[in-house]
Amino acid sequence: MNDLLSDAVMSAAEAKLKNPLALAYAGDTIWDLLVRRRLLRSNAQAGTLHKRAVSMVNAKAQAEAFVRIQPCLTELESDIARRGGNAHAHHAAPKNQDPVDYSRATGLEALFGYLYLSGQLERIAELFELAMPAHNER
Repeated sequence: MNDLLSDAVMSAAEAKLKNPLALAYAGDTIWDLLVRRRLLRSNAQAGTLHKRAVSMVNAKAQAEAFVRIQPCLTELESDIARRGGNAHAHHAAPKNQDPVDYSRATGLEALFGYLYLSGQLERIAELFELAMPAHNER
């Protein structure tokens, strides 16, 4: 049986052609899954896990994660993230979010969406480890 999370959904060339907001749509889910998997290393109660997850998947936290990984990105990865951050959704950043953070967060999500759709799971794991500060594991 194929592992749903390990097979490439499409080629890297096909994934690169996707609308950046579609990449971000996929990447948002991947980021959330990785955060939740990381949090499950603790023995915290479900309510605590939820609060920690919310604090790690908001635009500010994702923007900070993007800044940590940005120097390690390839030219292609930087381009994907830039396109994601520059994509115009049909809505403005939420009222409680800084527009710059929202843009960076969308770029991060687009990058993770691209990497997932093109089957680059090792790169996702590498970038996620660089993105996550150690104190968020507790």
